[in-house]
Amino acid sequence: MAFSIQSLFDGNKTKGYAKRAEKIGEFEERLTGLSDEQFPLETEALKARLATGETLDDILPEAFALVREAAKRTMQKRHYDVQLIGGMVLHEGNIAEMRTGEGKTMVGTLPVYLNALAGRGVHVVTVNDYLARRDATWMGQIYSFLGLSIGVINDEFKSFVYDPTHQEFDEERDEEGSFKVVKQFLRPVTRKEAYLADITYGTNSQYGFDYLRDNLVNTKEEIVQRDHYFAVVDEVDSILIDESRTPLIISSAISDSEALYKTVRDVAAKLITEEDYLVDEKLKAITLTESGITKAEKMLGIENMYTEKGIKYAHYLETAVRARALFQKDKDYVVKDGEVIIVDTFTGRMQPGRRWSEGLHQAIEAKEGVKVEQETRSVASITYQNYFKLYEKLSGMTGTAKTSEEEFMKVYNLGVISVPTHRPIQRVDHNDLIFQTEAGKFEAIARKVKELNAKGQPVLIGTVSIEKNELLAAYLKKAGIPHNVLNAKNHENEGSVIAQAGKKGSVVIATNLAGRGVDIILGGTPSTPEQQQEVKDLGGLFVIGTERHEARRIDNQLRGRSGRQGDPGETQFYVSLEDELMRVFGSDRLKSMMTRFGMPEDQPIENGFVTRALESAQKKIEGFHFDARKSTLEYDTVLSYQRSIVYGRRRAMVEGDKGHIMSNFFALDSLETLDPIVKEKVKLIGEDAFWENVRRIVLYTTDTLWVEHIDTMEHTRQSVGLRSYGQREPLVEYKKEATKLFREMEQRLKDQVITMVSAISK
Repeated sequence: MAFSIQSLFDGNKTKGYAKRAEKIGEFEERLTGLSDEQFPLETEALKARLATGETLDDILPEAFALVREAAKRTMQKRHYDVQLIGGMVLHEGNIAEMRTGEGKTMVGTLPVYLNALAGRGVHVVTVNDYLARRDATWMGQIYSFLGLSIGVINDEFKSFVYDPTHQEFDEERDEEGSFKVVKQFLRPVTRKEAYLADITYGTNSQYGFDYLRDNLVNTKEEIVQRDHYFAVVDEVDSILIDESRTPLIISSAISDSEALYKTVRDVAAKLITEEDYLVDEKLKAITLTESGITKAEKMLGIENMYTEKGIKYAHYLETAVRARALFQKDKDYVVKDGEVIIVDTFTGRMQPGRRWSEGLHQAIEAKEGVKVEQETRSVASITYQNYFKLYEKLSGMTGTAKTSEEEFMKVYNLGVISVPTHRPIQRVDHNDLIFQTEAGKFEAIARKVKELNAKGQPVLIGTVSIEKNELLAAYLKKAGIPHNVLNAKNHENEGSVIAQAGKKGSVVIATNLAGRGVDIILGGTPSTPEQQQEVKDLGGLFVIGTERHEARRIDNQLRGRSGRQGDPGETQFYVSLEDELMRVFGSDRLKSMMTRFGMPEDQPIENGFVTRALESAQKKIEGFHFDARKSTLEYDTVLSYQRSIVYGRRRAMVEGDKGHIMSNFFALDSLETLDPIVKEKVKLIGEDAFWENVRRIVLYTTDTLWVEHIDTMEHTRQSVGLRSYGQREPLVEYKKEATKLFREMEQRLKDQVITMVSAISK
């Protein structure tokens, strides 16, 4: 039974949510009397009210009530009161923390519809292309019923609009693994048309890359995005935190250095850990020792790697050693079809198309003996932090945000508000079990799974890497336990396997969050009430975590797969002293204490001190990652200011604003030089032809100098790091250099444009 709405909240703010939820309910009776054809007219009436001066907050109760009624008619689903409150949290520009299974996708329809009424376009951000298409098709029923248009942007420049009259058939695996034919109501369109829709679905990377590409075009017809008005980010912690360590970069090839990568790979292979280089696993860094430098110089046949002539060898070698010592196959990346493909350490999914920067990807390609792709230089780049700051209003949804509340507020100015569950929570979270060895831990897990499987209770086991995923599968196979395995190498039928993870007798081993975006229904999908009740009587879904993750959020996400919508469920983490987190961050005191107990490998202990040590280790590493992301942001913010000036100028040129050239582009002293030239050239070739020439000159010169500037800024960032040895703050030094370099670039731009304009002839 659901909580009463008034009992959900304390405090003035939350009481306000409850009152507005009741206000929304007051419109329900009137709306049930409307015909289907009247709903688009209701949408037009709300738009008209906005046009006459009312605000989105003024029309929120009617708008939310319309969405609720539309959902009832199109999907036979009615928004719960707690979902209405989640919608209000998002509309106000916050993160709504809602537990798994509480219907976040439905919650998003409320603020998305309301804000789309402003006519400026709303972006819904998903974690992958499949979810963008699925959610647009699913929720498109509601928006289309209300008279709004829906677009989808996917990778490889595929773009669609939702069209209920367009029935294209696609193949998808069903719960038994067989192919079934499903209707797709997505009609292919141009990228620009997808963005012109009232609501556009897409992934974070596609929005970011389209923004960068829009600032590389030469005509306004090529620009695809509108302004950045309002975005709702699904799985906001995954997108704004986990993925924000890697900036988006558009690159062009500059040289072929495959031979050099192979040379330094062979040198790196002969260096010895501790003797020739030191490894810092916490910071993912290596340091060459005097011995290592001497050995390398001898093998490379150079006198000094740290001179102007030898410095490139130093960079390549350090990168090769880092690739060898810190990046593991089937954990950090996989090799598939002759390519090195990054594996997202948080979701366990492959990330085709993404590459590590600064030569690291090439170093790993050389290490694995596959084709080394050409080195590239950045022609445009932006961090996710600075991209999402472009939006006037930003909001997000996730099941786990509270542990990263500080970062969300400091970086994005986003508050985190926990939305209560629709039904009381019945899940039982057992204490961690701690083992001395990994082998002992896996033996114990296999025993526990066999016990649960014998009575039919479904089990979902989360692992942190492909390697551990496959290792545990071998233990279960040896124990004779039937199971399904999901990882980045075996993910084609991920959705259907996860959807059946709640079936009686099911055992699924999955890396991290495989299947995210798919609900686990007790009894399986589809299932009868009797099948669901049978699994509930067995205790619901039992989730086992095979080790603690670096971030507490990821552990909580795994736990959250069990106990949805008030279902029973159980969770337990199995931890060993050999786990990476404990090995790198666990205290020596803990390790010596465990050794003294002298227990068998597969016998666990439950101990409050150990649990606290684990949480302390997690907080430490979360702090490391937060600092790394903060540092990336601080450096990119310097470039972001410069980027806004350059992109602003480019946009004015692309859109043909000739007045902008004279008033903003050139300083007064330049105008005195230019004025007679302008008059002469206009007289020579005519005004329109002259300004078109100037536009092209400014665009060409801007792009050429900006690419060089990005390259110089990257080298500057690397060099200022060395200044910390001289007791100077690297970021302060970087800001000084950046200001100087930008002024120099601006002056060169003006000089070159004046020279080229002076040379214009018939």
